[in-house]
Amino acid sequence: MSKTKHMQTPLDKKAINSLKAGEEVLLSGTIYTARDQAHMRLSGLITEGGKLPLELTGQVIYYCGPAPAKTGPIGSCGPTTSGRMDPFTPMLLDAGLKGMIGKGRRSQEVADAIKKNGAVYFIAPGGAGAYLREKVISCVTVAFEDLGPEAIYKLEVKDFPLVVGIDTEGKDIYSKL
Repeated sequence: MSKTKHMQTPLDKKAINSLKAGEEVLLSGTIYTARDQAHMRLSGLITEGGKLPLELTGQVIYYCGPAPAKTGPIGSCGPTTSGRMDPFTPMLLDAGLKGMIGKGRRSQEVADAIKKNGAVYFIAPGGAGAYLREKVISCVTVAFEDLGPEAIYKLEVKDFPLVVGIDTEGKDIYSKL
């Protein structure tokens, strides 16, 4: 049984390369939320040569639309289905993104882009949004506030529990099923 790895953002090449599909990770540091509409806007900015509202290099995007906070910095913040972001993911990886967090399988095109760019896809536990909110230290809106829950939020997390879904070699946890 492998030991859980502790990782810090922004992700660097050495840390990412040490990960293998199926390994458990506790991630700490800054991550950004972005769902379908935010991905569409980010990819549009990249295509048009516009300035992005965040620096993607070494960063992690969490496919999440957090619920409003009743107490603490954030409400429930479980992962959404990653495949909906697949049309935009290769472009974001080419722009420097190094990690993604979501749930479910990814397309072969995304797996190839992960391998090409030396990135990683993490899986967060689905149905555990209330638990995951406890791992969020702070939450600030950074872009596209008009999108409400689909805006881009900057989260500071501590020991955010993940499993490596696709590693830098393109190995996919779902291919083991």
